[in-house]
Amino acid sequence: MLEAEAARALIADRALYRKIANVHAPDSWFLKRGLTPRMARSILPGLALTAARRRGKLLMIDTASSSADGPVLAMHLGMSGRILVDGEAAGDPLLYAANGDNPKWRRFGLKFADGGTLYVRDPRRLGAVELDPDEDRLGPDAATVKLGYVRGILERSHAPVKAVLMDQSRIAGLGNLLTDEVLFRVGVDPARVAATLTDDEVRAIARAISVTVRTLGTRGGSHTGDHMVARFPGAYCPRDGAPMLRRTVGGRTTYSCSAHQR
Repeated sequence: MLEAEAARALIADRALYRKIANVHAPDSWFLKRGLTPRMARSILPGLALTAARRRGKLLMIDTASSSADGPVLAMHLGMSGRILVDGEAAGDPLLYAANGDNPKWRRFGLKFADGGTLYVRDPRRLGAVELDPDEDRLGPDAATVKLGYVRGILERSHAPVKAVLMDQSRIAGLGNLLTDEVLFRVGVDPARVAATLTDDEVRAIARAISVTVRTLGTRGGSHTGDHMVARFPGAYCPRDGAPMLRRTVGGRTTYSCSAHQR
């Protein structure tokens, strides 16, 4: 989510109101929901980018011609994607991906009439590009959720609290690292059944979502959390020195403290 926000900000600052001349689409697998390279090359040239938006991890770029609105160009960066505008990459270097600029990693791109470019660079090929996404398949953005909403999705769920928070249809934007950081900060075991949380714990989680998103955004990304220094096998908690647990929760590798997270 934080990496997607950095990408949105770069696009908003450097790529808006520039007309698309050509489309770079060498990887048909990277295009989703019916979009093909041929369609992209037919539809997008001649349009200009008019706004850059984000909902959770999904980037949405509005387009228009001189006479009408165009489609929404949506980009998902996955775990290893970055946006480059005129060669400048958005955000800090990624922790779990290569950060070089191998041309083979440019999975999709726009070449502007003024000679500039916008590329999606993705070494691990985990992202995606589509047109006119169904924005309603996502829940509210994590930066906007309030206590009442968080209470509503947690109090009746018998899934692990981490799995509920990472469900993008419930809250858009909380990925693996952000969720582990939120639960580390509030002292909740990621594997706890959500419905067993006390009201005080739910309040703490709702508050921590807001604070964590804001704090780590200022620091430079989801890889800057307080727990990250102990995110490896055999590590000890930086807060209390207890052994860190490494488990799979909600289908994702999860690190938590064996002492203060209960």
